[in-house]
Amino acid sequence: MQEGELFFGLNGPLDAVPGDGQCRAANFAGLQDYANAQGRDARRILERHGIEPRVIGDPESHVPCQSIADTFEYCSTLFDDPLFGLHLGNMQDQDVFGCVTALCRAAPTMRDAVECVVDYLPVVHSPEASVELVEGPHVAELRWGANIDLGVNDQAHLQAMMLNLKLLRMIGGPGFDPSYVNLSVETRARDMEEIEQIAACRVHARANINAIGFPAQALDRPIASANRLLFRLLGGYLARLKQANSATIVARAGSYIRGALPTGSCSIERCAQKLGFSVRTLQGRLAAHGVKFSDLVEGERERLARIYLQTPSMSLEEVAERLGYGEQTSFGRAFKRWTGVTPQRFRTAH
Repeated sequence: MQEGELFFGLNGPLDAVPGDGQCRAANFAGLQDYANAQGRDARRILERHGIEPRVIGDPESHVPCQSIADTFEYCSTLFDDPLFGLHLGNMQDQDVFGCVTALCRAAPTMRDAVECVVDYLPVVHSPEASVELVEGPHVAELRWGANIDLGVNDQAHLQAMMLNLKLLRMIGGPGFDPSYVNLSVETRARDMEEIEQIAACRVHARANINAIGFPAQALDRPIASANRLLFRLLGGYLARLKQANSATIVARAGSYIRGALPTGSCSIERCAQKLGFSVRTLQGRLAAHGVKFSDLVEGERERLARIYLQTPSMSLEEVAERLGYGEQTSFGRAFKRWTGVTPQRFRTAH
């Protein structure tokens, strides 16, 4: 090989990732067996909710998150099973999360594995998945939720609880025991004993957030199945995939901002409407890529200001107006905050 030549390369993603409002069909794993045991046909259940029956054998296909939530709630009623999501999740295993699970197995420590879940589950499983690691001095929490409003979604949260517990126990190894689970679901008091029995830890229902708590010191545990080569290869691929997806949503928001600044009506509400999201969804998408809408606005204003100020024909008042400032003084204060100099001094120096 010539110097600088790569040993290998990928021209693009190996498979399509879920789009807006979508999730991998792997969530339906085990549904056919569950339905058969109840004398029902899972394919008819899926068709009722506008889902192609073929997804039962194609976990990598993508279906609307709303359809999954609605199907699970319907199954709870159809099978007279208020804990349907819990029972389905108990039949499944952590490999529902696909290559993210494989990456977790290869991670060197539990912390590395959990951070991979936070970083990449929204990329390869569903962009609507909100996952967060909150670490305190003694207790850490893996929190989860959805970036969009799915209405009644209790069964999906019960399923997620089981899958997340199985994933944490897999990477935590022997002796790892969660301290508790918080669930934002409406659960009957008489069902709590079964939930705790299956979860094998304390469970608190009707919580504000969904979370699994465990000793913070467990994050430093080495993982027995660690594989440095696989971790670097798969992790590097998913990092590139995340970056590619990040560029799309950030670029779309940035494009809106550039067009809206001169109108004086640049807002996250208008941006969300323009991109076809709710404000909460847009905030979640941007947060998943480490940015806030206000940061994008500030960054775009500073970038454009530097360009405009090097155009002699544009007055400072016109520059301020194009950047969406009602007053030139407001622009002047912002520019000095960004650069340490006034717009006039910057213009003179350039």
